[in-house]
Amino acid sequence: MPFEARVKSVLSGDTLILTHITNHSQERTLSLSYVSAPRLRREGDEPFAFASREFLRELLVGKVIQFQVLYTIPTGVKREYGVVKLPGSNTSLPELCVQEGWVRVREDAGKRGDESEEALMLLDQLRALEAHAKAEGKGVWAGVEKGRVETEYEVSDPRALVEELKDRQVDAVVERVLHADRLLVRLLVRPDRHLQTLLIVAGIKAPATKRNGADGKEQPAEPLADEAQQFVETRLSQRKVQVTLLGVTPQGQLIGTVLHPNGNIARFLLEAGLARCFDLHSTMLGAEMAAFRQTEKTAKDSKKGVFTGHVSSKSPAGRAVETDYIVSRILNADTLFLRSKAGQEKKVSLSSIRQPKPSDPKQAPFAADAKEFLRKKLIGKHVKVTIDGKKPASEGYEERDVATVVYGNANVALSLVEVGYASVIRHRHDDDDRSPDYDALLAAEEAAKKEEKGMWSSKPPKGKQYQDYSENLQKAKLEVSVLQRQKRVPAVVDFVKSGSRFTLLVPRENAKLTFVLSGIRVPKSARNPGEASEPFGQEAHDLANRRCLQRDVEIDVETLDKVGGFIGTLYINRENFAKILVEEGLATVHPYSAEQSGHAAELLAAEKKAKDARKGRWRDWDPSQEVDEDDESPANGSNDADGGDGEAAQRRRDYRDVMVTHIDLAPATCRLKVQQIGAGTTALTELMSAFRSFHLNKANNTPLPGPPKAGDLVAAQFTEDNEWYRGRIRRNDREKQQAEVLYIDYGNSEAVPWSRLRPLSQAQFSVQKLKPQASDAVLSLLQFPASPEYLADAVGFIGAQTFDRSLVANVDYLSPDGTLHVTLLDPAVSKNLEQSLNADIIREGLAMVPRKLKAWERAAGENLTHLQKLEEEAKQARRGMWEYGDLTED
Repeated sequence: MPFEARVKSVLSGDTLILTHITNHSQERTLSLSYVSAPRLRREGDEPFAFASREFLRELLVGKVIQFQVLYTIPTGVKREYGVVKLPGSNTSLPELCVQEGWVRVREDAGKRGDESEEALMLLDQLRALEAHAKAEGKGVWAGVEKGRVETEYEVSDPRALVEELKDRQVDAVVERVLHADRLLVRLLVRPDRHLQTLLIVAGIKAPATKRNGADGKEQPAEPLADEAQQFVETRLSQRKVQVTLLGVTPQGQLIGTVLHPNGNIARFLLEAGLARCFDLHSTMLGAEMAAFRQTEKTAKDSKKGVFTGHVSSKSPAGRAVETDYIVSRILNADTLFLRSKAGQEKKVSLSSIRQPKPSDPKQAPFAADAKEFLRKKLIGKHVKVTIDGKKPASEGYEERDVATVVYGNANVALSLVEVGYASVIRHRHDDDDRSPDYDALLAAEEAAKKEEKGMWSSKPPKGKQYQDYSENLQKAKLEVSVLQRQKRVPAVVDFVKSGSRFTLLVPRENAKLTFVLSGIRVPKSARNPGEASEPFGQEAHDLANRRCLQRDVEIDVETLDKVGGFIGTLYINRENFAKILVEEGLATVHPYSAEQSGHAAELLAAEKKAKDARKGRWRDWDPSQEVDEDDESPANGSNDADGGDGEAAQRRRDYRDVMVTHIDLAPATCRLKVQQIGAGTTALTELMSAFRSFHLNKANNTPLPGPPKAGDLVAAQFTEDNEWYRGRIRRNDREKQQAEVLYIDYGNSEAVPWSRLRPLSQAQFSVQKLKPQASDAVLSLLQFPASPEYLADAVGFIGAQTFDRSLVANVDYLSPDGTLHVTLLDPAVSKNLEQSLNADIIREGLAMVPRKLKAWERAAGENLTHLQKLEEEAKQARRGMWEYGDLTED
């Protein structure tokens, strides 16, 4: 009676491993009756051994068969011999194998004497089929030389092999599944050269099955290890796959991707929750690792497999949002102090990176350079911060937040790793408190190592050795004359000792010195926790820390004090810091010293201003004790918004749906280019689609007939995306053979080589067909700062608030040249004209209300008053351009 079973694997051209159809753990070995196939042997395969095995493997593996045992041979291990039939077909074995010449009929077949009549008939049939195969030269009868395959079982140089087969998909057969992520594969390098070796599946780590440890003790299987192995076995065992070699483990084992017809087995394991992403393979997989992580995340969210008990540390609802901060201090290359808009300071570590290790003699010398790189890049700058998790407390360190810090559009941690000033932390597989750009960090570290950047360089850094000239008076006298001869000497504030006393580094002179502000007296702050500060001493110290610590400053040295301190003027952003302290009421003027410094008038004016505002130490000041009774008080001026007629004009209402396409970095205006959403933008989309198709056609590759002229309309190929757009020539450089082109539908401009210009002579693309879609606009009631730094902040803020967003613009005024003066509103948030982007810009201290108002601006009435109130709030909070005081005061 025949049995049914599933073919798990084929050992050779005449031997099968069968499993129970429902219980895969039950196995038995069956050899085909009366035949013998060439053997696969480690010491050298017999000719045609692989081809014989392949014929049977391709025919049977994974299929359900019917078999019948004809006889057994009890030679130590009981071996069963029988015949096999494939259900639903007339195929039977061993007849087919003999017919195709892949097995020989045994010489001793039929000589036992107890064969049945059916067995003898089968033998006669097999011998007849063998004679026919011999005659036709099939299979093993084709000649010994044709059947030789060189099979290697050891890889002498794994790295050389990876280099040889790099970027090539190699056909392979999975001989055995050792673990879900470790396979024994036969690489079919050439038809006559095979390599059987261990392969690590790239990108994943699966639960380990039962194994013996280094001490010889048996280690139990990890949860779901058997399920993961069974998952891979049913799909890959003895299947033909394609292997791409990517790298080598430290132990010399090959790492690669394994593709079967349905895709990468690693992805299917992740999808089923039977493996985790393995970070160490990230740099080998590149962009594919991101897809693996997304698949793993889906499995985690679904709590599949090994993630059954997974608790997300940051659910989508609870994930930390991106927050604006100012970098107030750099502790080292991976830890920052940040100050919020409310003035609160917090300490964060950059996610997933580590500064050069102080304990590593090769890395430690780069710690100072790494910190300086970060200081120059970030100190005092506005950054976007997303908290990724917590770094647990360890010996000598408290628990702290780990965060991704973005300046501009760049991840700061990534910038550090790219230049070799930080290494990437290898997280535990269950540690989710990591950077969202973790794979990019690993890739950047690998590139920095290859290029020997930063601490990966074989050369030590050129470290600066600063000489402390304030160590004693004698050394200070050696340097003071050098510094007195120079004006506005660049320096860095290394430490703030008090409101008026600093430790400075002067890179140009390799000098370290104590610097004391001249012309003022500042209350003392407490030096030790048990001491008390003088009134306003701590406030002065805090202001100095906030404004000056780790900042680039300039100094003028005037003289020395008795202990080697350098006395003089310190400029922060070109403003005398002594004047700032006096203006805030945190210092008083020392008349004699102020006269000597040459800043007496400036400091006395600042002190008068602080007194009038009752700031700091002057809050209880009584002017009657210091001024004559006949002194005039400030006149109460009137600033009537409606021009004095007592009745505010009705503000214009003209709402339009718009999208901001470009922001021009023009002082005091910040001109915008806007597209009005509607029929025009719909027509532009259609025109651009046709325009793109037109220029993709090589038949339309027509250069300009001659050099372009200012005002000419052209088709220009934009350098960022290599797409074609309508443009107008602004100016032409014949020497460089390039022209400045304004893209008339978007408003941006760039220098474009003549070779990337074509005539815009086609009627269907002309400005008569569709007028230029970018309109000039400016934000109403705003005057932007002339300072390039603050103007850049304003442009960045506007860009962040308007990028790729549909907004509503109220056109407050249309100037004679066609420029729209607009108030921009977010339709999802704004309920009136006071809740506008214009108001947000004033609130952040990135612009002011114009001091000279035109007639239509005065008609803004309540909105104008609201903006003026926001401006005062920004001044009081010292936001943006008001950071160092009121710029509009004399």
